[in-house]
Amino acid sequence: MLTHGSILVSLLWLVEQIPTPPPPVKRQRGRQEFYSDKLFVKALIVMIIRRLYTAYALLHFLEQDDPVAQRIRPLLTEHGRFPTRRTWERRFATLPARLPALIGCLGHHLVELLQPWAVQGHAAAVDSTPLRAHGGVWHKKHRLAGEVPHSSIDTEAAWSKSGYHGWWYGWKLHLAVVVGSVWIPLAAEFTIASDADNVIAPKLLEQLPMAVRYVLGDTHYNTPELRQECALHNRELVATRRGPYPHRDGGVEVRRIFHKLRSLAIEPFNGVFKNIFEWRGQMPVKGLKRCQLFALGAILLYQIVLLYQHQRQQPVGVGIKALLRAA
Repeated sequence: MLTHGSILVSLLWLVEQIPTPPPPVKRQRGRQEFYSDKLFVKALIVMIIRRLYTAYALLHFLEQDDPVAQRIRPLLTEHGRFPTRRTWERRFATLPARLPALIGCLGHHLVELLQPWAVQGHAAAVDSTPLRAHGGVWHKKHRLAGEVPHSSIDTEAAWSKSGYHGWWYGWKLHLAVVVGSVWIPLAAEFTIASDADNVIAPKLLEQLPMAVRYVLGDTHYNTPELRQECALHNRELVATRRGPYPHRDGGVEVRRIFHKLRSLAIEPFNGVFKNIFEWRGQMPVKGLKRCQLFALGAILLYQIVLLYQHQRQQPVGVGIKALLRAA
C-alpha cells in the first residue's frame, strides 16, 4: 500500500517498482551513463503533470518554496548527485528511443497483474491517431520551395490524410491496446504523420505479450508481411478487407464481430488519452524528439497510473484525468 501523501510523489515512487528491459549484452562505447533512465522518467512525469516542457522550467519548479517541490527534488537525485541542466537536456534527447521498450515491459507487467483477458479472448487492437503539430502548417508549395512563411511552423512534421480526420499536419501516435476488461497500452511508437501504419506495425508487434493471440487492425494493416509477422508468433491478424461493400466472403461475419471489439477498445482509448492530456488541438512542443518524449512519456504515465490505482485498490482506468489534476 502506498502511503506517501502526495499523488505525484507516490507516482514517482512507483517508477522504482516498474520492470525495465534487460541491459544490452554488449557494453556501449564511450563514457558510461552515471544516472539511470528511471531518474529521467521520474522527471518526465513531473514535467507532463505540471506542464513543464523544458529542463530549464523543471529546474525552476524544483527551486520553488513549495512542499511538493521540496519532496520531489531528493527523488531526482542518484548516488548523492543531482544532474546539471546540460545533463537533463542531453538525456531527455536520448530518452525517446528507450521509451517504447519501457512501455512494452510495463505493459507485460500490467497484463499479469490485472488479468484483462480473464473472461474473453486474448486480443490486442492496433491503430494510429493523429496529433497536430504545434504552431502553423507548412504547405506543400512552401516546403518544395524551401520557404518557411512563419517561425511557428514545426518543419520536422509532415502531412497525412485519413477518411475520418481528413488532412492534418503533424504526427502519428501508433498504439497497441488490450481488448479486454481494461484498456492497457501494450506498445507505442511516435512518428511523423506520413509514416504508414503497416510499416510501423512490426515494431508494435515486437512488444506484445506472447499471450496475445489476435491482432485487430483496419485496412491499413491488411498486408501479407504483417500476416506473416503474426504467424511467426502464433497470432492471427484480423483486419478489414479492401474492396466495395458489402463483402460476401465466408469470414465476413467473424471479421465484423472482431472489428466491433476493436472499435470498442482502440478508438475510445485514443479519445480518452487525448482528453486526459488535452492534446486534441496541438502538441505542446515542437520537433520530433521532443514530441516523442512527451507523447510516449504520457503513455508510460498512463500505465503507471493504472499500477497506482491497482495498488490503492481503486477502480482501474477510471477517473485518471481527475487523479492527474490532483497530483
